This record gives sequence, structure tokens and C-alpha cells, in this order.
Amino acid sequence: MSVLTASRAAVTSPGRGRLIAAVLVVFVVLAAILRGTHTLSLVPSDTTALHRWFNDVNRWVSTNRNDSPLFLYFFNEIRAFVDGLTTLFQDLLSQPSFGRPVPVIGWLGVVAVLTLLAVAFANLRIALLVVAGFTFIGLQGLWEESMDTLALTLSAVLLALLIGIPLGIWAGLSDRANAVATPVLDFLQTMPTFVYLAPFTLLFLIGPASATLVTLVYALPPAVRYTAHGIRSVPRASVEASESLGASQFQRLVGVLLPMSARTIVLGLNQTIMAALSMATVAALIDAPGLGKTILKALQTLDVGTSFNAGLAIVVMAIVLDRLTTAASRRTQVQQVPRWRRPLLAVTAVATLFCVYLSRTYLWAAEFPSEINIGDDIARLSGDFAEWVTSTFSDFTGWLKDTATTLLLDPLQTLLVESPWWLVAALLLALAFLLGNLRVTVVTAFCVAGLVLSGLWQDSMTTLAATLLATAATMLLGVVVGVWMARSARADLVIRPVLDALQVMPPFVYLVPFLALFAASRFTAILAAVLYAVPVVTKIVADGIAAVSATTVEAATASGSSTWQTIWKVQLPMARQSLVLATNQGICYVLAMIVVGGLVGAGALGYDVVAGFSQGELFGKGLTAGLAIVILGIMLNRITQAAAERRPGS
Repeated sequence: MSVLTASRAAVTSPGRGRLIAAVLVVFVVLAAILRGTHTLSLVPSDTTALHRWFNDVNRWVSTNRNDSPLFLYFFNEIRAFVDGLTTLFQDLLSQPSFGRPVPVIGWLGVVAVLTLLAVAFANLRIALLVVAGFTFIGLQGLWEESMDTLALTLSAVLLALLIGIPLGIWAGLSDRANAVATPVLDFLQTMPTFVYLAPFTLLFLIGPASATLVTLVYALPPAVRYTAHGIRSVPRASVEASESLGASQFQRLVGVLLPMSARTIVLGLNQTIMAALSMATVAALIDAPGLGKTILKALQTLDVGTSFNAGLAIVVMAIVLDRLTTAASRRTQVQQVPRWRRPLLAVTAVATLFCVYLSRTYLWAAEFPSEINIGDDIARLSGDFAEWVTSTFSDFTGWLKDTATTLLLDPLQTLLVESPWWLVAALLLALAFLLGNLRVTVVTAFCVAGLVLSGLWQDSMTTLAATLLATAATMLLGVVVGVWMARSARADLVIRPVLDALQVMPPFVYLVPFLALFAASRFTAILAAVLYAVPVVTKIVADGIAAVSATTVEAATASGSSTWQTIWKVQLPMARQSLVLATNQGICYVLAMIVVGGLVGAGALGYDVVAGFSQGELFGKGLTAGLAIVILGIMLNRITQAAAERRPGS
């Protein structure tokens, strides 16, 4: 029984739990009494003074873009440089260039170069995966679109590394720089993808340059974080040994710190590429070239087959690049190439040069052969399958959507949207204090004030309702599967690779299957958000449960606890911090996807952002909606983060 008693100490104190429950009950009662008053409602077509001020700023920027020194000598120069870099990669990989009807390096050359990189930095198995993956993309009839996406991703990643690695080195060497960088990186990583779009289009116009810059900023945090972590993880003894030999600070950096942190930095490259690829597809909303634009057009016309085909190409590219960089990170970068590998590497290098020559000389090696095109078949079959599923299971899917919407989503949304704003604000402040501390309460107060001043209170509450419901479903599924994985090595072996594959898929891809099943609706966005967030939540839960001492679990079993009692009263309470961390990450992922769901009927803040791009008079409202999303994300992140940092039993 002592084990069970100790485990209960890991849970939030019963007094605080009862107090939270009492606060919720009082809120519900008062909300029912005061329903429909002080709701800060705003007609969708209306704008506030703040929205109109942003519109005026947008008009001023448009008028003075070619006259103001700030734009002439700063923003326009940046746009021209980035646009030139992106165009250069497109000339190399995807677009006709230098008077030729084909790019500099044709499809055969691209596949050969990537294969050479796999042989040099990974292994033969990854090289075969590269060949198979990119050949499959070509067979889908999406080679040019895929290379456009790859060109934008590479240009953004190159800039992210050029900026991020030096910043990471600085943060790794300086505690002060690390203290400044950490909250900034936290802020950037909690911002949903949609939020980045409006300010960049305001400063750099819609087009490839803005798309590359927004992808760069979104992909920058992993490059900085992993570099700083790698530098700080180098054993102190190694640094002291170099100091005793008289090495200067630069010599220590080049000779000790960077080589010993190379594996971590390459792992950061992996995360940077994945983030860039994810954002490059979302940036189709601001005219980014590539597969994202194909998916966006298909979603707008509800063409499930075409969107599935393009989404599959993105998934294949993401998996190939992820496996390539992951395999490279597992190797020690400073070691020499093994002697047995050198002949293979030399032969591959010669073959690569020959393939590049062929791709520059012969049309069949430059343009992927169009005679074999399985993309149309994939689109047709997936479209037919979607229609069959929709017609066959329409009664069930309709019932599920209507039931969940009527019993869960509508009541929660009504509770938040139609309650007085000050009552909801009081609830948020009370929860911030009870789950966090006074500092979090102050931050929450500023966030609530920001939502009120934005003029989008009701849309913010609608988004909050969908986020909370999707997070609850995510945590339920994540805890069940995570506990299963932690208690069964076989389940972990089977499920973890699936979660890894799901985690590299860009957000747009998640919308496709649910759009086919449930059409455009709020429920569709919620299901896509759950699937998007479940992988990271499940892995955090599984690792947290697995970290519970085996001795404690054995003691509970020996004292007569059943499997259910062991899970409920020992493992889950003792993994409390992991569960709260999973909730924190789940909210961040869910909010990001709920906003993207504005494309498929989720409405609220996500729709406001999209409408801001398509309707000039709503630009200010869309920009304000982006700020409201940031505020909502900061508030939820700080509350759950503070809850995770609470000491057990406090």
C-alpha cells in the first residue's frame, strides 16, 4: 500500500482538484443565467477600428513600397536576394533556364545526386529508398511540382542553417545568449503556421520570396536549438583538455566542440528540413510554387483524388529526406569513410557525373518520361474509393459527425461564445492561477485583454472550443495507445514507426481523408487536428510511462494490484509531468491544425486569416486574426507549461 500512497502524492493535491471543479461548476451555472449578454459579437463582414488601421497600414505600404528608404534599401533588397536564390534552385531542379527548355539538372541527375549523398552520408539501404521514392514521385506525374517544392525547401533550409548555426553556437557558448534565445524560440515554435503568412506578405508581397522567408523563419528554431544543445552537451573534460594544451577559443570551437556535436547538429538539419517542407506546402496560400499549390486547388474544388495524389508525393518526399538525414545523424561525421565503402562511393560518384551529363544532354533524361503516369490512376482510384466510402458509410459518418457536433462541439462552443466575455475571462484567470502561478495569471490577463481588443472574441472562443475538444480526444487516444506501447515491447515496435511516419506528414495532407469522409465542416478540422497531434502526444506518454521505475511497478503487482490498478494508481500518477507535457504539446499541435482547418469549414480565426488574403478589405481583420491565434497559443502554452513544471503534490 505504501507504493499506492506514494503514487498519489504525484497527483495534483485533492484540495486544488476540488477547487478547480468548483470553479467550473460556478462558471457553468453563471453562464446559463447570463447567456447571450456581453458577448462582444461581430458580424463576419464587419471590421473594427483596429482592423481598419491595419488596412490603412497595408495601403500605405503598397503606396510607398517603391519610395520609402526602408523598403528600397532593406525589405526590397531582402526580397530580391531571396527571390534570386529560390529562382536559382528552381533553375537547377525544376524550371526551364538559361535558354533551355529544361532545368540545368534533369530528373536523372537529381536522383543520381541524391543517391550519391545517401551512399556518402547514410547507407546503401537509404540510397535504394532515395531511388525508389523519387522515381515513384516522377511516375505520379508530379516531378516538376515536387522539384519546385524541393527548391523552395532547400533555399529556406540553406538560409536557416546559415543563420541558425551561428546563432546556435553563440547560444551554446554564452549563457546570456541562451537565456535570450530560448523564449524567442519557444514563441516561434508555438505559433501556428498560418500566423506567419500575413506579416510576411505585408512586407514582401505575395510570391516565392515571401514563401521562402516564411519557411525560413518557421524552420529556424530547430537549427538554433539543436546546435546550441550539441555545443552544451560536449563533455567538459574534453574542453578542459583542449584548454590545457593551449588551444584558443576558436581552436576549441573548430577542433573540439563542433566535431563532437556534429551528430546533434545533423539531427537539427533533419528537423529543419521537416519543418521547412511542412511550411512550404502551407505557403501555397501566398503563391508558393509546388505541391502545396496543387493540394490547395484540389481542396478548394473538393477534388479528393488529385489532393491525395499530391499529398502522397509530399509524404514520400518527407519520408525519404527524413530517413536520409536521420541515417546521416547516426554516423560520426568526422570519421573517415570505411575502406570497404570507398570503391562503392567512387563508382557512385562516377555514375552520378554520367547521369548529370545525360540529364543535360538528352531530353528523356531531363524531363521525366510522361508515357508512364500512374498519378492519374492513383487520383482516379482514390477518388472512386472516397466516393464509395462516402456513399457506403454516409449514414454512419453523418451520424458520427452530427452526434459529436450536437453533443460535444455545439454545447462547448455555445458555452464559450454566448457567455459574457468577462465571465470567460474570470474562468481563464482562475484556471491559470490554480494550474500555474501568479506569473502565469498575469500573462493570461494580458492575453485575455489582447483577445478583447482584437475585436475577434467570439471567433477566438470558437477556435478555443474546437481546440479543447480536439485536445481532449487526442489525450484520450494518446494515453490509451501510449500505455499500450509502454507495457508491450511488441506494440511499441509496430506502432512507433507508424507514428514516426505520421509525424513527417505536412498539415495539408491530414485534411484529405477526412474531407472525403465528412465533407467540409468543423468536425473535419477537429479529426484532422487529432490525427496531426496524436503521434507526438502518444510518444511522450509512452516514454513517460516507460520511465516509471520497474521496481515500483513490481512492488504494486506484488501487493495485489491488478493490471488496471497498476496503470491507474501507479504508472499514470507517477508519469504526471509527462502527461501534462503531452497535453501542452497536444494543444500546440491541435491549435495549429484547427487553424489550417479554416480551409475546410472550421471557420473562426482560420477562416479570418484565409479571407484576409482573398479579400483586400479584410486584410486587417486577417492580420488581427493571426495575432489572436498567437495570443491564444501563448495563453494555452503558458498555462499547461506551468502545470507541467509544478512539483508533484504541490
